[in-house]
Amino acid sequence: MPFVAITSAALLLTACGSGSGGPGGTDTSGVAAKTDEVPTTDVVSAVRKDDAAARLLPAGTTSLTVAVSVGGTPPGTTYLADGTTLTGQDVDFTRAVARVLGIKLKIEQASFEAILPALDSGKYDFGASNFGVTDERRKTIDFVTYVNDGQGFATREDSKLPKITDLKQLCGLNVATGAGTTFEATLEAGKHVCADAGKKAYRVQTYAESSAIWSSLQQGRSDVVMSTINGLRYAVAHQRGLKFLNEYHRLDVGFAFKKGTKLAPAFQAAVNRLLSDGTYDRILKKWGTTGSAIEESRVNPPELKG
Repeated sequence: MPFVAITSAALLLTACGSGSGGPGGTDTSGVAAKTDEVPTTDVVSAVRKDDAAARLLPAGTTSLTVAVSVGGTPPGTTYLADGTTLTGQDVDFTRAVARVLGIKLKIEQASFEAILPALDSGKYDFGASNFGVTDERRKTIDFVTYVNDGQGFATREDSKLPKITDLKQLCGLNVATGAGTTFEATLEAGKHVCADAGKKAYRVQTYAESSAIWSSLQQGRSDVVMSTINGLRYAVAHQRGLKFLNEYHRLDVGFAFKKGTKLAPAFQAAVNRLLSDGTYDRILKKWGTTGSAIEESRVNPPELKG
């Protein structure tokens, strides 16, 4: 079986701009990411090539370039304690799919908000950074799903905020979230609810790094955080003084491709192979995200509603 290589450039990225993902796992604000607690179980190296899935690749495909965003907080992409080796749920799924397809990977780091626009130019073959599948994104991006995550809220333990079921509950507050995310889009689209109710609008504070989001909350510059359900649960479990409020909106999550990609059938088959051979469950158990399991991979499913 061919070995799936990851280039040295992929695994020896510097921690520049990675916030809490840098060496030691702590940003300058003192909010620890606790990289010593990042799971290190190898759930990928035993994966073998599946010839049927590999035959679905476009002829001559032997390597692909994937863009990932290093946010600094598991289960999203982060660094191990050495400050250079990338790890995370998306990384494990990407490497496992590559092994099923028998291809080499070049992993490149990029800011989250820059990845999807860069797919159309061909700079990257695909993106793997917990991209939620929305109807708006499906207009310009093709997706192959591999988990189900979504949107949620967290705050400080001393906050009186209840479960957030309506954005009107945020009126007058500072809401921290990631730049270029579905969370930012949801919050911006919903700002009118405060004016409609005769209330002061909430303020959307966007950050490129998760460490900055949590620093803002811990230091009182933000009142609440909107982010991924899995990321919020991990943060609350590993940082003092936080509490998870609730899930707000579930979304399928997928590998992202240029619209009209020929790679989707092969990636779908590869994810389904991981589902059938047990690798899929092992990845989710490693990252504590078994609640995000899907029954099968789909290409461009409609956005989940409700």
